[in-house]
Amino acid sequence: MSPKKRRKALALLSGGLDSTLAIKLMLDQGIMVEAISFVSPFCTYGNGGSCAAAVAASRLGVKLRLVSLGEEYLEVVKNPKYGYGKNMNPCIDCRIFMLKKAREYADEIGADFIVTGEVLGQRPKSQHLNALTLIERESGLRGRLLRPLSAKLLAETEVEQRGLVKRELLLDIHGRSRRRQMDLAETLGIVDYPCPAGGCLLTDPIFCTKLKDLIKHEETLDLRSISLLKVGRQFRYGPNKIVVGRNREENRLLLELKSPEDLYLEVPEYGSPITLLLGPESEEAIKVAASITARYSDAPQKRIEVKYGRKNLEISIIVSPSQDRDMAKMRVG
Repeated sequence: MSPKKRRKALALLSGGLDSTLAIKLMLDQGIMVEAISFVSPFCTYGNGGSCAAAVAASRLGVKLRLVSLGEEYLEVVKNPKYGYGKNMNPCIDCRIFMLKKAREYADEIGADFIVTGEVLGQRPKSQHLNALTLIERESGLRGRLLRPLSAKLLAETEVEQRGLVKRELLLDIHGRSRRRQMDLAETLGIVDYPCPAGGCLLTDPIFCTKLKDLIKHEETLDLRSISLLKVGRQFRYGPNKIVVGRNREENRLLLELKSPEDLYLEVPEYGSPITLLLGPESEEAIKVAASITARYSDAPQKRIEVKYGRKNLEISIIVSPSQDRDMAKMRVG
């Protein structure tokens, strides 16, 4: 390496505590750092974590690139080579996927190596020693992947051997407790970070029940279908999916997510949910969706008019509200 060339790293930044600390440790060694953050449709906090990453990058003074995980990523979730964790979290495959994308960008910007905030023993599926080794190999980053928070507990990397970083200034954090990270953050003046553990819907049993139902009935996944899983009450009637809004905001979201092929239903002149009916149109499916819509409306009658259509609510059907025991058999999640 030419002495005139400044060392450069690309860091994966979620905006959480661990990745923020990993970047800070590199900056304190005089290393130029750029960050990349992957926006996941399964993240449980703000815009897939992009807001937290942007705030962290700004405070650290590093350039940030946001990358949305699209339908290629959904196929990884659907068919993970290395399987799922406790629920539907394909943590190893997910990490490999992101690191491969990061490697491409690192080559583009001329980064010498890649940095992550992974901690040995912190996550049971993807952060034990064998998994960390596997991820490094399968992502094509053997020797170029540095995990500063646990580096002293791991084999010395090519990054360290080449003198790009000082191993003695790296850490030996291990396990699920975040106490050392939080103490270090206080020492380094890092404040206002999100919940240290972050969150992923693929670890949530209720969400995973909905996702399994979707995979069972759909040949391919897309971002709209994933977004719909996060909204409203979900019902399955044969090949049809029925999604019922729970409040005004969810009604608005359902109309935004509606495709031209979907029917939507509403009880006119009363407080009413917006209901989407997805799948093949049939008289029986429309009747069932209308009865569920009537059940959640404020209409007091025993026989209720429900309107439906694709572009406009132009067709009427008179139904009785669905019984709770019947809905329970169709409820997903």
